[in-house]
Amino acid sequence: MTSHKIADKYGSFFSLAREHQVIFYYVGYFSQHIVAAMADAVKLQLEVAGVAAPTRRKLFSSFVEMAQNIIHYSADSLTPTSQNDGELRHGSVCIRRELDGSFSLLCANPIEPLMAEELRVKLTALRSMTLEEIKLAYRQTLREDTPDGSKGAGLGFLTVARDAREPLEFDFDANNESGDSPVFYLKAAI
Repeated sequence: MTSHKIADKYGSFFSLAREHQVIFYYVGYFSQHIVAAMADAVKLQLEVAGVAAPTRRKLFSSFVEMAQNIIHYSADSLTPTSQNDGELRHGSVCIRRELDGSFSLLCANPIEPLMAEELRVKLTALRSMTLEEIKLAYRQTLREDTPDGSKGAGLGFLTVARDAREPLEFDFDANNESGDSPVFYLKAAI
């Protein structure tokens, strides 16, 4: 009888993940060590599945960038927000195979309310850029100094956008269970 309760409670999640061809999903606290372990698992899973090397590289680099953004910018933190090393921040990341054989990489995490508009402006501009403009912006950003308050010089979104086969999709959900922090969603089609 106990197993039915477990199946009733978690079976729908398992079925939904299979239905949507989820090949990797993690929700919880992210740290550099956890990201390194997840990256190893993702890399091996993609190799074993026979995913072409260029697609594996794009998925892997985009996965790492999305996870790094969670570590650096999630508003749900077990460590002080001023701490820049050994951070533990909450979010989720998902890789799923689409029906056409391509992949979707999704991430979500709560953010500080003031950051939502900054992200909206940055990502809206990025969505309107051509691949060549993205590559040029990437090279230019590599040459510039890291802006104050940034933990990655702005390369993360440029990296994901460069590797995506279509413009990045994003959304914010202010109606959530985390209180005042809206949840930021990002999707890359690889």
